[in-house]
Amino acid sequence: MSDSSQDFIGIASPEITEAEERAVLRVLRSGRLAQGPEVERFEQVFGELQGTPHVAAVSNGTTALHTALHVLGIKSGDEVLVPAFTFAASANAVIATGATPVFVDIADNWHIDLADAAAKVTDRTAAIMPVHLYGLMTDMQAVSAFAAEHELGIVEDAAQAHLSRRDGHAAGSVGVGAFSFYATKNAMTGEGGAVTSQDAEVIEKAKRFRNHGMTTRYTHVEWGLNLRMTELQAAIGTEQLSRLEKWTERRRAIADRFTQELPSLFTPPTEPDGAYHVYHQYTVEVPVELRDTIRSRFIDSGIGVDVYYPTPVPSQAAFEGSSAEGRYPAAERAAASILNLPVHHQITDADIDRIVSVASAIAEELA
Repeated sequence: MSDSSQDFIGIASPEITEAEERAVLRVLRSGRLAQGPEVERFEQVFGELQGTPHVAAVSNGTTALHTALHVLGIKSGDEVLVPAFTFAASANAVIATGATPVFVDIADNWHIDLADAAAKVTDRTAAIMPVHLYGLMTDMQAVSAFAAEHELGIVEDAAQAHLSRRDGHAAGSVGVGAFSFYATKNAMTGEGGAVTSQDAEVIEKAKRFRNHGMTTRYTHVEWGLNLRMTELQAAIGTEQLSRLEKWTERRRAIADRFTQELPSLFTPPTEPDGAYHVYHQYTVEVPVELRDTIRSRFIDSGIGVDVYYPTPVPSQAAFEGSSAEGRYPAAERAAASILNLPVHHQITDADIDRIVSVASAIAEELA
């Protein structure tokens, strides 16, 4: 099935143009490299695009989560409900505050299972962290009702959900949002993050926390860290954001073709009514016993499929390890059955034809 004459189709392909190069040179020539007008512009542009009026840019997605937890007052002794199927940063940020991540199984669309979450609420539970995995926003109306019932704060892990929305709400606008602008995200700054909120005071606190708790130079009103985004990152990011809406529509068009044309061996993702999926990843489920073979066949054919994520977070040695086995059955099934196909905006129609053709050949071979 291998054809070395064809170009490899990567799982991600950041677009860096002359516009980004000019922006970097502009910043370098300005002599202002940290926490200046470029960062302020990036915050304004992202807030307007995302539908979140107040934004604090930070150094990366993990520090965005840490900052969001901090501004909600999460501290040592607290517990935060975190889905078992996500990237480890979700749990790592909780640990950074001194709190404990309490893992929760997943339900539809790989989102946090609120029934399992309810069984794990204690008098130490302080917040819930829904993860908008792969670019689909969690049902935040249900999460908000759950949080209100149990008097919990909400941190939206929106690292993969730029421009995602659902039921009239934008990702990062219901609780305190945390976004990533890592190099492979739908819009990137190389490394970078943002905290969002409808509450201006929350974001003012976030801006103090990212800058050593200062209000003015050398005036520290509370403790904080250096979590600042650089001017270089922000300048790149603003250029990226100028094309994000177009890129997102292209991702959605690619995803629609996959959903319509992939053979039945591949169970496609769903887009619930009222949702706008931004397809940071196009994630399918395949038979567990065939997943490794299917992946190898794609790779041999020059198509960079991948698995995000092969191991539930609590099963990692850094967390609960082997003691977690069997306790998060839905997360374990997802980790064993999912496969991520290239869906970035630089995929051409010919690439789509090729991916579908290879998928069809694999399905026929393994039938």
